[in-house]
Amino acid sequence: MTEETTNVPRPEELLNLSVRAFTAATAAKLPIPGGGSVAGVVGGLATALGEMALAFTRGKKKFAHAQAEHAVLADRLARARGMFADLTSDDAAAYGLYQEAKGLPEGPDKQAKSQAALAAAINVPREMTALALSVLADLRKLGDNCNAYLLTDLGAGAILSEAVVRLCDYNVRVNAAMLPDEAAAQELRQASARDCAKAAELCRQIDQIVSRQV
Repeated sequence: MTEETTNVPRPEELLNLSVRAFTAATAAKLPIPGGGSVAGVVGGLATALGEMALAFTRGKKKFAHAQAEHAVLADRLARARGMFADLTSDDAAAYGLYQEAKGLPEGPDKQAKSQAALAAAINVPREMTALALSVLADLRKLGDNCNAYLLTDLGAGAILSEAVVRLCDYNVRVNAAMLPDEAAAQELRQASARDCAKAAELCRQIDQIVSRQV
């Protein structure tokens, strides 16, 4: 292994880095953290902004009618934030599989490990996309009954969530190109493109809610 690969943070270490250390690691000549890991962290931050907006909304008399809905959203957003953390580690682990396969001699083991790495490199961003879309839908619901002073934070969360979907689309497209089945690759690209359109529409709707107040 080269010095570059030996200095790569382990998947479980990424989430324990300080903000300063994480950004420094991202800036370094290292494969991890890269776009996938950054997408996971951004997704967690997007969700956290939604949780903050909700925290400053729940319990206010003006929104008493939405108490039950707010309770559901609080639970969903908290779980989503945890899932983004797990997917950040999963993305790094997927790269680890690739590195393991790369170091093997040609043969059945290398082929199997390479296929597993490719599958992980596609599945993780697809799962992250689904999660980001779910968060966007929850932020859209919250927008209907949200403290007006927190709407810009809600909008920021929406923008970051859409960015996660677009980042994942890049990862899906680059890895789909390595699939031996072109039909399957094209289906993946089309599904990812549809998800980008969904994210853009949800973000647009949330922006309209914010713009009515700002």
